Amino acid sequence: MKRNAVAWAALAVSTAALVSSSGLIRPVPAAPRMPVESQRTARSLSDAFVSVAEFVRPSVVQISVQRKAAPNTFRFPNNPGRRSPFQRPPGNNGNNDNNNMNDLLREFLKQFGNPDFNVEPQQFGGGIAQGTGSGFVFDGNGHVLTNNHVVNGAGKIEVTFHDGVVAPATVVGTDPKTDVAVLKVENTSYPPLPRGASSKLRVGELVMAVGSPFGLSQTVTMGIISATDRNDLRINDANDAFESFIQTDAPINPGNSGGPLVDMDGRVVGINTAIVTGGRGNDGVGFAIPIDMVTNVADMLVKEGKVNRARIGVSIQQLAPSMARSLGIDPKTKGLLVGSIAPGSPAEKAGLKTGDVIVGFNNQPIGNVANFRIAVSSSDVGKPYSLKYFREGKEHTTEVVLSPAEKVVFEQERESAAEPEAKVEQAKAAINDFGIEVQPLTSELAKGLGLKEAEGLLIHTVKEGSPAEAAELQPGDVITQVVRDKKFVTVKDVKEFQDLAAKSNELVVHVKSARHAGGFVTLSKPKKD
Repeated sequence: MKRNAVAWAALAVSTAALVSSSGLIRPVPAAPRMPVESQRTARSLSDAFVSVAEFVRPSVVQISVQRKAAPNTFRFPNNPGRRSPFQRPPGNNGNNDNNNMNDLLREFLKQFGNPDFNVEPQQFGGGIAQGTGSGFVFDGNGHVLTNNHVVNGAGKIEVTFHDGVVAPATVVGTDPKTDVAVLKVENTSYPPLPRGASSKLRVGELVMAVGSPFGLSQTVTMGIISATDRNDLRINDANDAFESFIQTDAPINPGNSGGPLVDMDGRVVGINTAIVTGGRGNDGVGFAIPIDMVTNVADMLVKEGKVNRARIGVSIQQLAPSMARSLGIDPKTKGLLVGSIAPGSPAEKAGLKTGDVIVGFNNQPIGNVANFRIAVSSSDVGKPYSLKYFREGKEHTTEVVLSPAEKVVFEQERESAAEPEAKVEQAKAAINDFGIEVQPLTSELAKGLGLKEAEGLLIHTVKEGSPAEAAELQPGDVITQVVRDKKFVTVKDVKEFQDLAAKSNELVVHVKSARHAGGFVTLSKPKKD
């Protein structure tokens, strides 16, 4: 009876709590529920992520490196907040066996957009330096792919598989120009990752980055493709490097270097390589080398231990809309303007000339300078390829047979330019509206400037604050051609050049010097108030 009384009292209290000030009873709101269809979609997406992670896991490895290091100093000039994705964070003393980032390589550090940045050797403190990176199984013959900077200078390399098996590894070959390295282990019981097509990646596509950030093996992070064809970052400091990076916001951190970036089918589409960050780790801006480029390089390293590249023998620059208009070409045309041609090169033999605009190679359109260089360099030596170009506003097609890169050399690459001798005074023209004062180029002047031929007009003076200075023209540069009537013409006469400059609001000139093989510059006349 007492228990019934208590129960009725509790019911009375709870009922009173539902009575509003007006005396009406309000219903208790039901707990919110996710729509059934949304739940199914979320679970399906989660299951898809789990499936991809489980699929790639047996193929991803952790790479441990030991090397003898001198006690050098590592600095972050001008901006200490920008750091390598492979730098050990402050406070990590390297004593944790599961986080062997002690004195981690810090390789591949770059300061984006800072021309004053310099890379110097890092502080290893002498003795044996330890480092950790990532990689993945490339084929069924024990080959493992990673970054060149992970294993560069390594004395001892070990590969740890997902099940804890550790195997010693040797370097089969490296390619600093693309930052790719191939390792070899004797164990062939682990499956290679299937390869995707990085050329077909779409911005917004889901991807996963897999590796050993901070030494934590088999770590999976997710994001999207943020951009493709990032080729103006100057990440790779190798001479004549090849860059066309995939950008992703999938978190990449120290130790991810060399690990795979995979799509939602579990296919590798890139090798995680670098980040830009203002703090200790990921800020959502990471970069991976496209697998299309990696595969081509890796196949050559496996077969020959080195990369044999082809070369066409042209110096090129992106065709600007203003230049296209001057040449009678649709300003929307994507092409490359030929600035100079190496003597005896495939380009010269194919009939190309300075001022031609290349718009297609091997029946494929040309997007930009970086992609054209990659396409040519990865093509077969001795094989003919179609080349489409514009000359004087008309489209032409020819065949070019590529040569080994080492056999195609520009004069500027063959020998260093001589120091200019004292300039011989000649009749000079007054500084025009573009900020240039020119004079005839004599044989004596050409010799003193380290030029092979006395062809064109010598820039004697560049006015401060002028369009010429903005275009980085310098005294000692030589103007060899100008665009007139939608075609390039050789310029030798000072008065002719001055007359053309006087009546033109925009001037397209070809410039060369002992500093460079040659290129085109568009000068726009300042507007007067």
